Amino acid sequence: MNIGVCGAAGRMGRRIIALGHEHPQMQISGAFERVGHPDIGKDAGELAGVGKIGVPLADDISAVLGGCDVLVDFSDPAASVANIAKAAAMHKAIVVGTTGFTAEQTAEIRRTGSATRCLIAPNMSLGVNLLFDLVARAARMLGDSYHVEIIEAHHSLKKDSPSGTANKLAAVAAEALGRDLDRDGVYGRKGIVGPRQQNEIGVFAVRGGDIVGEHTVMFVTNGERLELTHRAHSRDALAKGAVAAAVWLYAQPDGIYDMQDMLGIKAR
Repeated sequence: MNIGVCGAAGRMGRRIIALGHEHPQMQISGAFERVGHPDIGKDAGELAGVGKIGVPLADDISAVLGGCDVLVDFSDPAASVANIAKAAAMHKAIVVGTTGFTAEQTAEIRRTGSATRCLIAPNMSLGVNLLFDLVARAARMLGDSYHVEIIEAHHSLKKDSPSGTANKLAAVAAEALGRDLDRDGVYGRKGIVGPRQQNEIGVFAVRGGDIVGEHTVMFVTNGERLELTHRAHSRDALAKGAVAAAVWLYAQPDGIYDMQDMLGIKAR
């Protein structure tokens, strides 16, 4: 299976190249970065720390798509939307781990991505995707008598806030509880905000240092608190999930998928 990597010089892209290079079913066939990136032309394997693999970092996404079976994209929202459309036009499978999409961009992805095999997830970690399922189960079982609060922590260079994973956790809890997240979501509290409303779903972001990613969902009521926590020790947790997603997606029919589809734990 030939894999192309978009965002190949970034932290995630380099780990996907390294793990894909070691995978017995994969060959890195292309690596892409934006026009003007200082590493254009350098060997993608050397950038990833695995030695020369004969794949230069390119700035032509069409050439990378033309030589791959699956494109793995960790870039930025605008670039990912465009890449999904290009992949669909060439009927190439695409795995997208980019976060921070607007509602309009998400709608565009749904429109174009269904013409090919497209797996998109705010977090590729297998553990985090199990957490989504556990949060849905806990919310349904505990019900409205428990307050839901979400805390996420990431490194200081992360651009979007809250994280896509935290937003997904809030959405999963809201759906399980039959709530409207647009109405009940609270993103940070400051000043005299008054007593907490029963239906609130609080989401809070912490940024600092080199934290890879931590997410805690608290279910709190008088007398007890249940906490469900996932901590990523390295980016390999996400990179391994992205590589597994590429292998799985290649054999699927056209459609929009997420990691719950791959794991068979779609929230019910």
